[in-house]
Amino acid sequence: MQFKHVTLDFDGPVAVLKLDHPEVMNAVSIDMLGGLGEALDAIEDKRAEVRCLVITGAGRAFCTGANLQGRNSGNNMSQSGKGAGAALETAFHPFLRRLRKLHCPIVTSVNGPAAGAGMSFALMGDMILCARSSYFLQAFRRIGLVPDCGSTWLLPRLVGKARSLELSLLGEKLPAEKALEWGLVNRVYDDAELWTETMKLAQELANGPTIALSLIRKLYWDSPENSFEEQLNLEFESQRIAGSTDDFKEGVGAFLEKRPAKFQGK
Repeated sequence: MQFKHVTLDFDGPVAVLKLDHPEVMNAVSIDMLGGLGEALDAIEDKRAEVRCLVITGAGRAFCTGANLQGRNSGNNMSQSGKGAGAALETAFHPFLRRLRKLHCPIVTSVNGPAAGAGMSFALMGDMILCARSSYFLQAFRRIGLVPDCGSTWLLPRLVGKARSLELSLLGEKLPAEKALEWGLVNRVYDDAELWTETMKLAQELANGPTIALSLIRKLYWDSPENSFEEQLNLEFESQRIAGSTDDFKEGVGAFLEKRPAKFQGK
């Protein structure tokens, strides 16, 4: 399926969403954000079938941030005098909120540079896989802006305040290997192996207990904002839901029978 600067394909229960504007290294325009929204609509329409989402980039980049070209066109991030942040609440934030609330795990396959908003898109993955040649960049200070798209919330929780400030104040590239060392990403592969390993992991997640995995995502997203007691209560409610599923019964049965579980996502 083709949308504006976005491609969506389905490989069984895995949806593959590709940022597809390689001429500008997949920089994000208003048009692309519209395409991303339509792609998520299509995924929602197949909610019962889609059990994992992979996000990657076309060509040699994952995403190099906001598209600053064509300031007088529909791609304009400044929205004609409304200020540099106008597109955040109207276009970027709805997309990020929808990713947070997605019903299934997200794997981001970082095949090249992930800068600015593109870095935030990459960090929205529940599992973040990187090509060895890829890198991350908090590019905002280079054009006199502040980090956005949730990066000031995501980064301190992933790598701590000191490293977050270093990335944002200095605007230096963070290579994939260093990102792995810092705990920012999950795995790094040789460039030629990244896609094979991405789909292998995505299929493994897609074949898992969908409801339980969705609840796990929610538990970890909500955890930073909850007290210990609130999190205990959320775990209790989540476990009650997971324990009522057919997949729980299958998982226990498979364990007792010493065989691989065959989850159906129910």
